[in-house]
Amino acid sequence: MMVPYLYAKNAQKHSCFVMGNKYRKPIFLNQKIDDSHRLQFEPQPVGNWPYHLPIERILPRAGIDMAERMVFHVIGDTGSLRPSRFQSIVSREISKQVQADQSAFLYHLGDIVYDHGEASEYARQFFRPYEHYPGAIFALAGNHDADINPDSDVMYQSLDAFMDVFCDSERRDISFSGGSRRKSMIQPNVYWTLETPLANFIGLYPNVTKYGWISKEQEEWFEQELLWCQAERESKALIVCLHHAPYSADTNHGSSAEMIVMLERAFERTGVKPDLVLSGHVHNYQRFSKRYEDGTVVPYIVAGAGGYDGLHSVAMQDDPAVSSHWPVLETVHLENYCDDRYGFMNLTLEKGKNGLFLTGAYYTIAPEAAEDDTVSATLFERFVMPLRMGQPRMLKFY
Repeated sequence: MMVPYLYAKNAQKHSCFVMGNKYRKPIFLNQKIDDSHRLQFEPQPVGNWPYHLPIERILPRAGIDMAERMVFHVIGDTGSLRPSRFQSIVSREISKQVQADQSAFLYHLGDIVYDHGEASEYARQFFRPYEHYPGAIFALAGNHDADINPDSDVMYQSLDAFMDVFCDSERRDISFSGGSRRKSMIQPNVYWTLETPLANFIGLYPNVTKYGWISKEQEEWFEQELLWCQAERESKALIVCLHHAPYSADTNHGSSAEMIVMLERAFERTGVKPDLVLSGHVHNYQRFSKRYEDGTVVPYIVAGAGGYDGLHSVAMQDDPAVSSHWPVLETVHLENYCDDRYGFMNLTLEKGKNGLFLTGAYYTIAPEAAEDDTVSATLFERFVMPLRMGQPRMLKFY
């Protein structure tokens, strides 16, 4: 059972966390468009079912180096069609931590290339900014990665470029990388599971629509993965990752009823709930906690402030365009947020005497960094969470 936890007070003193009249829970937009006509066919898998990638295939020493402690970064929405200095600044600051913390890898939550996932944009929006990131980069496909430019002079299918970069059959140079030294990744499918010594990461693909859509085949696979990962819960955390945020309090997207229904249906059918749900799509940072009837508390974290030119604000309570009085939102609380600065997550899984501990740290970058290269990322908040610790208890961290 997931146990409750307490988190540190904000480490920074700026406008990121000023609840005031802003919502402290997720919201829905009152008017939503139906863009289901934009759904795209999923590409064929390059690997075998059930689409697992043991991290040792990429990092051969992972079984030794990550046996007791594993550090990794999480980020989303790093691409931007409009120029954004924060693309490279965020990458620079993450790279600094890799060297200091011996971080193992970066897990990207999608929207790597805007607006239509074109191969011609990968060099500028991904390879160049992350050329000097020293670790492995795994990724989910976001809605913009999957979209197709109707005005393109080059004919291509949805996710063609993404598959070449992240779902290749072998690691090799990429023709449209602009000469980057980074090799292609060998993820087996657009939805897949990353196996590591201390956690299993189930990665979903919600297609191209604004609020996401999961095929029946993928949902059945997801339920089987939940059950498979549950068999390893005594020694591994279970982390679910998807691009579209199930819960959000922002004014651009709001929450996704489609993703909430899909996730809850899978959790109910399998009797399995994850330790953590990570998503992007919304260009800010939000940390929610959802309390279930059995007492389980699951954190849902949005980490989509990775560099896109434009951040998304948390809604004011008097905003007539949003609403929160829906039963599906009643047990979800917004614990903390930052909607006016770019940033990224640093997560650590570590074995303790009584089980696994998850430590989350969110770092933000001040606006002055766009003009001053000496400005570094600073800690916004840190939280610590024990996983499967027997009897529920609170862990304080100051």
